[in-house]
Formats: sequence, C-alpha cells, structure tokens
Amino acid sequence: MNLENLKSRALASWATVGLLAVLCLVLAVLQYRWIGEISRAERARLQGVLQSSVQRLAQDFNSELGTAVTVLRPTAESIEELGREGAYAGQWIRWRESSAPTGLIKRAGLAVPEGETLTIRLFNEAKETFVAAPCPKEWESLRDALQARLRERRGGPPALGNSMLLEVPRFERRNDDQGPGVEQEWLVVELDPEYIRGTYLPALLARHVGTGMPLYARVRDRFEPSVTVFEAGGNAAPERPAEASVAMMEAGRFEFLRRGGGPPLGKRDKRAGGKGPGGPSFRSGPPPDFNRGRWLLEVWYADGSLDAIVSRLRWRNLGISAAILALMLLTAVLLVRFSRQQQQLAELQMNFVAGVSHELRTPLTVIRTAAYNLRGRVAGNPAQVERYGNLIQDESEKLTALVEQVLRFSSARAGHAVGDKAPVAVESVLDEALHSRRLDAAGGRITVEKDLEEGLPLVMADELALKHAIQNLLDNAVKYGTENSDWIGVSARKVGSGKSEAVEIRIADRGPGIPAEELPDIFNAFFRGKRAQQDQIHGTGLGLNLVKKIIEAHEGQIHVKSEPGRGTEFIIHIPAAPAELQDEFANTAG
Repeated sequence: MNLENLKSRALASWATVGLLAVLCLVLAVLQYRWIGEISRAERARLQGVLQSSVQRLAQDFNSELGTAVTVLRPTAESIEELGREGAYAGQWIRWRESSAPTGLIKRAGLAVPEGETLTIRLFNEAKETFVAAPCPKEWESLRDALQARLRERRGGPPALGNSMLLEVPRFERRNDDQGPGVEQEWLVVELDPEYIRGTYLPALLARHVGTGMPLYARVRDRFEPSVTVFEAGGNAAPERPAEASVAMMEAGRFEFLRRGGGPPLGKRDKRAGGKGPGGPSFRSGPPPDFNRGRWLLEVWYADGSLDAIVSRLRWRNLGISAAILALMLLTAVLLVRFSRQQQQLAELQMNFVAGVSHELRTPLTVIRTAAYNLRGRVAGNPAQVERYGNLIQDESEKLTALVEQVLRFSSARAGHAVGDKAPVAVESVLDEALHSRRLDAAGGRITVEKDLEEGLPLVMADELALKHAIQNLLDNAVKYGTENSDWIGVSARKVGSGKSEAVEIRIADRGPGIPAEELPDIFNAFFRGKRAQQDQIHGTGLGLNLVKKIIEAHEGQIHVKSEPGRGTEFIIHIPAAPAELQDEFANTAG
C-alpha cells in the first residue's frame, strides 16, 4: 500500500463523515418538527386527562352529597303519617345510624315558615325530634334570604351566603298541571368544613387527580370568589389561568326536589316513605352539569404552567436527540481518526521493516563480501586479513547493536524497559557512553565538550539501560547534528534538593535542528523525520522512543529543545538515590 492509496482512503473516509454530518443535520431538523408535534399532542393529552380527572372528582362529590340530601328528605306520605318534625327526625336518625354516612354533613335543620317569619328547628338528641332553637350564627344569612323569599311569596335559586350551607325546599302537593306549589319548609344541610378540607377533598384529589406531578388545587365559592373553601399544594394560587377547572356542589342535581317531583329519569327506591333508611334515591339521572355548581375547583401544575412543563419536556427530548446525533457524529469522526492513525502506524511499520531490512542488508553484504575475499589470494596477505577481519568485526557490531535495539524495544513494549536498579554514578555512565561506536568511528573528528559538576549524587538506575539511552542520544547527535559543526556538548549537574533532588544531563549539538512540526512526534515509535528519509540516513525509528521509555522507567523525564539552524538539545532528569543509599555507597567506597 503506497502513500497515494493512503491519501485516497483518508479522503474517502472524511467524505463519508461529511455525508453523515449532512444526514445528521437533516435528521435533526426532522426530529425538531416531530418532537414539536409530539409536544403539542402531549399537551392536549395532559390537559384532557387532568380535566377528565377533576370532572370525575366533582361527579363523585355531587353524587355523594346528592344521595345524602335525598335520603334525609322524607316523602310526603311519611310527613302525613308522622308529622313534619317526626318524619324529618326519622330520616335523620336512620341515615345517621346506617353504614352509609361519612363526616360530610355536620348537622341538619329545618327552616319552617310561620306567618311572615321563619322558625329554625334543630335536632334535639333527648327528644329525638326537631325543635325550635335559636338560629346558628352561620345560618343567619341563609335565614334572612329565605325570609325575604317568604315575604315576596316566590321561589328562586338557592340562597347565597355561607358556602357550607345547602337548602332543599319541600313544595306543596298539587294534583293539577299548574306546576309546583308553595314552598312548605326547607331542609338545611350544613357541611363539615374541617372534614371536607382535611379528609374528604384530599382523598378525592389523591384518587382522581394523582398525576405524579406536584399540583396546586383550590376550591372557592363561585359567587363570592374571595371565599376559599379548600387549598392544597402551596400557600397561594399561581397567577395564571388554571390548567383544569370544574364546578362542584351542583344545584341541578337537587332541582327535582325544588319542583316537588321524584327523581328525574328514574324511580323512587322501594324503601321510600320512611320505612327504612333509604328514602328517595337516584337510580339513573341526567349527566351532571359541571357549569352550575356553587363551588369551583381549580387545579394548577405546581412546577409551572402546562405550556412550560411541555416546553421543558420538549427541550429535554431535543437535548437527548441532539446528544445522540452528536455522539453518532463524534463516533464517526473518532473512527476515521482511529483509522487514519492505524493507517499511519501501518505506514510507519512498513518504513520500519524497510529500514531494518536495509540496516541488515548492508552489514550482511559487507560480511559476505569480506568472507569471500578471505577465501581467495588475500588469505596469504596478513595485512589484508587484518583489514577484512576488522571490517567483519565492525559490521558484526552493527548487527549486534541493531538486534539489541529491537529486543530492547520489544521488552519496553512489554513493560520491561529496565532491569534491577542500584546506586549508579552518573560520571561513570557518561564516560562509558562517550566511547560509542559512532564516536569511535569518527576517529577524533568530532569535538566532545564535557562539563560534569563535581559531587553529583548517585542515581537509582539500571546502569546498562541508562548507558544505552545516553549512547543512543550521542549516536543521534553524531548522525544528525554534525552536518554544519563537529561539536557535541555533554553536561551534568545537580538540580533540586531534598526528596526532589535529581541529576540533569544535557546532550547538545549545533546541527540543522528539528523542524517545529516534527517535535511532537520524535518520541513516537517508528517515526523518522523528513530529512532522514530524504537523505536516506540509516535508522529504524525506534531509538528515541526507547530512550523515553528507559528514562520514564527510571521515574525520570526527558524533553527536547531545538531550533532550525541552531542545533538540538536533549535534557534528561533522573531522580537521585535516597540519602541513606548515598551515605552507604560513600562509606563502602571509602
């Protein structure tokens, strides 16, 4: 696979990513529209569910209240048989002693016309009948309204006043078709506000409107909006229209009692007439009219308006969709980058194989040629034999160095860059490394300027591995840094103090330097600079990578400073050995 093929594949990969980005953009636009439509449908669904829930709540409330009021009102036959007070008392006692009643009704009474005035009669427990009694303060507004109606001799809608009171009239019986007669008396039912606020309405809310979202609910008087019957879920109603509302305490459910007729569209229970606790009851009636109730139930979402909640859900869904699309696109980009890196690595590995093959071929060719010549007439010439023997030895050392470098690289990749560590003197390592093969081959042409600070601390190191790393740097300085100058600088000094004490080693040259764009990659395996490839300088691209692994295995650091045309300098920091080992080594040496 050549470079042109790699470039073509890279372009194809990035073109695929571009096409995927366009498709993701189109999908994002479509998802935006789809989520918008889904959000509108979800808003309508949530509002419909909430409205249906509050309507069921109102229906349950009206049904139970209507049943209780109907049971408490005696039939005309029982009134004729037992008298007015006795008939009402019998119904009250039977209803109170049955298993049906709840705490919904606090007390009941009668408002009985006597001339131009009304007499209030309350149930007397001792006499077990309704007797005349002072009008309760809570009933005064209702009494005044009924008394005004009595003076004007006309019927009318339910009297306003205390919203916990409900008055149910009984009309005079007529046998003609002239409509209901005169109102004979009124059954007054007082609801228990504590039970309604503390038990009954919370239970109905939990049963019918428990949506899982925090709610604020309020029940107020429709005709006197300042009167609040019930609140739940907060201290004050939100300043926005309610998400759902419904009328309660529906007047129309008791309208048949005003007209003096029986239950609409149904029949009286067989127990009607005071013989049992039932009295008249609903068997089937008209659907409730949710616009005629005395109370108004309003419900809000506590977390904000329905529009705000749906908007949050919409943006959350959009965020999730966008994150998924972005993840898909990022995955594609990463796959392309990973693929490119793998292609580059494959290219570097091919260059490595080519370089190693070249490095092996040259010394092997020289050794084979020298060995062939030694078999001929030169075998009788001692000087030629010595010359060819030295040539074979030099090329064998090149092969040995190459094999050793590959083996060290393999060990370093396996996590074994260095062996056992011991206190080592940096001066001795540098002295041995300065007798590198390339320096010796230069034959004194290169000037090595050595500047070692006295009293350098010992370092914990694998002496052989450390010497190999420094020799590699020196060989690179000879190979790449002596084109314009035959000078190489080697220096060492102590840096830091205490536990951070270390030895700093610098190896510098005055060669052409390293291009800035290649500096981030010089420690990568198989990397070789453009100049090395163009000039066909022998090498495998493993040396600096191996140096870095060796230094880091010594818990040290290495970095490079280079400017084109002004040379290159490698700087190594190796931590000093602990103080007790420094002293122990010094005592042993003494």
